[in-house]
Parts: sequence; structure tokens; C-alpha cells
Amino acid sequence: MAGKKTGLNETPCPCGSGVEYMRCCGRYLDGGEIPKTAEQLMRSRYCGFVLCAEAYLLSTWHPDTRPGRVSLDRSQRWLGLSIRATEAGESGDDTGTVEFIARFKVDGKGHRLHEISRFEKIEDRWYYLDGQHIKTGQSNRMK
Repeated sequence: MAGKKTGLNETPCPCGSGVEYMRCCGRYLDGGEIPKTAEQLMRSRYCGFVLCAEAYLLSTWHPDTRPGRVSLDRSQRWLGLSIRATEAGESGDDTGTVEFIARFKVDGKGHRLHEISRFEKIEDRWYYLDGQHIKTGQSNRMK
């Protein structure tokens, strides 16, 4: 079974949805389903970082901005994801944005990644296009 790869079959999804991993993001990372919204893709990509799933991250990156490879720091420990806002990005849209904060630790020191990510749908499949990092104290709500 695909879920055995991660060992997360019945545990809560790392994306913070409160749903079991295999019923949430696991169906995209391990189950072969395709996210239907930009937020679903955002959450599944967060899980891709948590699980160091470089191949999944590359396959969900927009072809125009996709790097040649992804190298993840395996000592980086992801602590949580908070979706702050979404704009468009539903199944009937072609573009969408998701504002999020992802918390993580490196060498015991806590960090926050606050970003507004842009997504684009190509042939009924969502891709991460790019993101704008938001600095602490900067206006952070999408208009």
C-alpha cells in the first residue's frame, strides 16, 4: 500500500487539516490523485517538504519556474502550516493565490516562512508558479 511509504496511514495529516493523512494529502503524494484546488496543492506541497518528497515537489512546480532539482535539508523539522487567505484557485479557476505561514526549526532554532504563493492550472492540473515572501511587520493580507 502506498501509505506505508510514509508511515502516516492513520495519523493526522501534517498540513493541519485534522483529517487522516491518506484521506487528505496522502491521496496526492502517495495515492496518485490530483489536487482540485490551489489550496489542496499548497497543503500537499507543504507535506512534500515535511516528508522530503523532492519528486512530488518538482512534479507540482510550474514548468516555467521549475528548478532542475530540489535539495531539502533533512535536518529541517516542519512544525505546522497555517493558511491565512486564499483568492480564487477553485476547481473552475485557472489561477489562484494562497497566503500561508509555515513554521519550522533548524538546529533547534524556530523560523517562520510567510508567503503568498501563486498557482496556475494547466490542462486541469494545478501547479505552484512562484511566491512572495512576507517579512514580519509587512502588510500581509492579500487584497
